Amino acid sequence: MKAVRYHAYGTAEVLEYEEIDRPSPGPDEVLVKVAGAGFNLIDTWIRGGQMNEIFPVALPHTPGIDVSGTVAELGSGVGSLMPQEPVFGFLPIPGGGAMADFALAPASALAKAPAAVPLTDAAAIPVPALTAWQGLFEQAKIKPGNRVLVNGAGGGVGGFAVQLAKRAGATVIATASPRSAEVIGSYGADQVVDYTSTALGDAVDGSVDVVLNLVVMSGPQFEELIRLTRPGGTVATATRPQATSNEVDVLFFQVRSDIAQLAEIAALIDAGELRLDISEHGLLSDAAAIHERAEAGDLRGRVVLVPEG
Repeated sequence: MKAVRYHAYGTAEVLEYEEIDRPSPGPDEVLVKVAGAGFNLIDTWIRGGQMNEIFPVALPHTPGIDVSGTVAELGSGVGSLMPQEPVFGFLPIPGGGAMADFALAPASALAKAPAAVPLTDAAAIPVPALTAWQGLFEQAKIKPGNRVLVNGAGGGVGGFAVQLAKRAGATVIATASPRSAEVIGSYGADQVVDYTSTALGDAVDGSVDVVLNLVVMSGPQFEELIRLTRPGGTVATATRPQATSNEVDVLFFQVRSDIAQLAEIAALIDAGELRLDISEHGLLSDAAAIHERAEAGDLRGRVVLVPEG
């Protein structure tokens, strides 16, 4: 079978599209015939070695933590899934990734894929949707009537966050560049702030109850988010916090796999209550080019790579 792999940390040039042996599932594992592999920016950080103290991987490594496909083979002890069942999930980062014809996954990481979108596109869902869900509901515990600021709404996580917050009854303020503003507005954001031309403090009238931060920021920028949050409010950040506060809860979180939450997300998609923003599809052999474009800031929305043939 074919797979994208790198044999050493480095730039996108270390990514190779090569022939490898098809793996076999061990106990409690599933072999997935890949329909789609969702690209995440963290893939570039892992490949570049910036994350190797947190998420060390065995080399050679196949990248890709978001997967969709069908169950090709079951390991011993797997009773929750059936052969040919359509699935999607968030793969463990230190394990083998999704950018291959076949991928190994713990059975505990896979949920039934939503039926309302093509199976390929389901690979765009797990990590960004789970990040939005866990940031809003587990960390910030948003309530109807809250004013919620989604900082970095133009990315894959932000699109889900705007929709989920709006569905929960919040008033949603979202930051996005002009190329993402129309899409974010269509998701129900009450106010879209163009961060390329407007200072956030000038655009937001009054304080907010919750900030979901999805942007790597400097200390002064992060302090501005805190100043915009009412006393007793919450800043939930998926990137390292650059400041703290005695009046505002500053919560750093990392997304985790949760198939119960994925099942709820799939149900919302099937009910037409949650939409995907997939900006483009590519082939697995395009992985190096996608990594380069991501690092240059040339990607919008979600990108899904598919096996050839």
